[in-house]
Order: sequence, then C-alpha cells, then structure tokens
Amino acid sequence: MPIATPDQYAEMLNTAKTKGFAYPAFNVSSSQSINAVLQGLTEAGSDGIIQVTTGGADYFAGHTVKNRASGALAMARFVQSVADNYPITVALHTDHCPKGALEDFVLPLISASEDEVKAGRNPIFQSHMWDGSAIPLAENLEIAKDILKRTQAINAILEVEIGAVGGEEDGVEGDINENLYTTLDDALSMIDSLGMGENGRYMAALTFGNVHGVYKPGNVKLRPELLKEIQDGVAAKLGTGAKPLDLVFHGGSGSTDAEIAEAVANGVVKMNIDTDTQYAFTRAVAGYMLSNYDSVLKVDGEVGNKKVYDPRAWGKVAETAMAARVADATRQLGSAGHSNS
Repeated sequence: MPIATPDQYAEMLNTAKTKGFAYPAFNVSSSQSINAVLQGLTEAGSDGIIQVTTGGADYFAGHTVKNRASGALAMARFVQSVADNYPITVALHTDHCPKGALEDFVLPLISASEDEVKAGRNPIFQSHMWDGSAIPLAENLEIAKDILKRTQAINAILEVEIGAVGGEEDGVEGDINENLYTTLDDALSMIDSLGMGENGRYMAALTFGNVHGVYKPGNVKLRPELLKEIQDGVAAKLGTGAKPLDLVFHGGSGSTDAEIAEAVANGVVKMNIDTDTQYAFTRAVAGYMLSNYDSVLKVDGEVGNKKVYDPRAWGKVAETAMAARVADATRQLGSAGHSNS
C-alpha cells in the first residue's frame, strides 16, 4: 500500500488510542532493515511506523558523506518505492533531533515537505521529532512552538520529548537521574505552550524512567503508572475526556510485558523499537557466519562457496530474523491484525 496520507496517519493514531493498542515505530538504517520491517508488519497484519535518526540518515547518505537530510530523503524515497509491494500501511517519521541537528536534519526536511505541499502533494514525512530534552524546558517548548507552526501548515505531526530518556542513541545522551520522570507541571507547561491540538497535532514522549539501549532487570525503575497520573491530572485541570495526550514510549528495550501493557493502557500510541531489532539482525548474521565458516571464507587455500557468501544469502537470513522480531513487537503492542489496508 502507499505511504499513509496525513489523514490516514491521524486516523491510525486515533484508532490505536480508541482500541487500546500502540503502533511500533522501527528505526531503520538500510534498505535491508526497511525490507525487514515491511516483511514483519505484513506477516503480523499490522500497520506501523518507519523512522530514521540522524545517525541512520547519515548512513543512508553514505557513511563517508554524512549528509543526513539527503540520507533521510533517500530513505523516504526508497520506502515510497517499495511499500506498494506490501498489503499494509506505514507512516514515515524522523526520530531524535537535538538542537544541534535542527539546521541539517529536521528543518531542511520540513522545507522539502513545504515544497511538496505547495505542489499539491503530501508531506514527505508524516511526523518529525524535536528532542529538546537536553536543554531547559522553557527553551525546549519555545523551539517546539515554532516547529509546530510549520508542521501544522504541512499537515504533519510533531513529537516532543518532555523530560529526558537516559542512555545514548545516535549521539543523543541522557543522564540517569530525576529528569527521567516527567511531572504533571512539566506536562501542563507543554500544553500551555503548544495547546491541545488547536495549534497543530503533537505527540509527547513523557518519561517514566526510560533508558535507551539494553539494561539488566533492576538497573532502571520504570513507572508506567506515572503516565496515568499525568493524563488524569491534565484531564482534571482542563476538563477534558480521559487520556487527553497522545503519548510515545522511548527506551523500552528490556521492559516487561506488564510494563508495556500498562504504558499502552495509559495512552501510549507509539513505541520506538531499535535495539532489539538491531540485535535480531546481527545475531542472525553471526549465526550464519559461524555455521558456514569454511564456505564464507577461503580457508586453507580453498575457494569458499559463492552461493553461501553472496550477501543476498545471509542478507535474507538477517532480514527474516529481524522481521520475526518486528512481528513480535506488533503482538506485544496489540497492533497485530489491526491493519486497515
């Protein structure tokens, strides 16, 4: 199916909240990882979100070039070309753009979408993340307000981070401290600056102990109940219905099924998946190479086996393993079987 239109993307998020599930958002950095996501979503009968970070976009452009705006556009064009081959719908998103990367990542991409919209077409990306978690909240929200005006004008959605996710992802680092827990006052400040949709739709990555990367049980204390406290507090303060905020779950690797289910029940409509799919892909490659050692290498003067060391041979194995992890994520988040395509 084609890439989601802005209206289809908005309806996807509305449906997720209404039916009590979340869409997985998969970070990609190559055509292989894109194909794996599309394969896995299709096998699970789930729509989903494909997203790229600054580092992933640099890699798409060529690791010696590192033109992230060019790389992100190349990624989007590839998905637009191949998504028609699959019976599911995907939205495109840019992930984790810190202040220092605005000028060479998100803002040029918004400009490119502005040109598309002026020409009567849809925006290239359906949503963009501004990650102001490393700067003071007031500055974070002031920048978010400016970006929201532009995303509203192209019918795209903004994602903001209020609080800080610990750990590191593509150069965006967060300390493990009290900032891992967003407060109700933080959320109310966000609403005071950005509104409740009248100034443009946005999603909020509120933090409740999240940490990027892999962590052992007990090292991080997730508090998904905090999301309910904030949702209830906002509803009481503003007189809205239940779960007024569209929430995003970052740094979920190592989370228990119960923690994920509670976060989704409290209004999470999008959950980022990266570390787990990276491992699934690389683990399959490692297993293949170790199992076929004397075929992928020219050992003791032999010639190896071209059919075995052909990158397509082990690439298919890696993509299929990653696709299986993609499908697992849809079942964990409840989006499996909910494709509207």
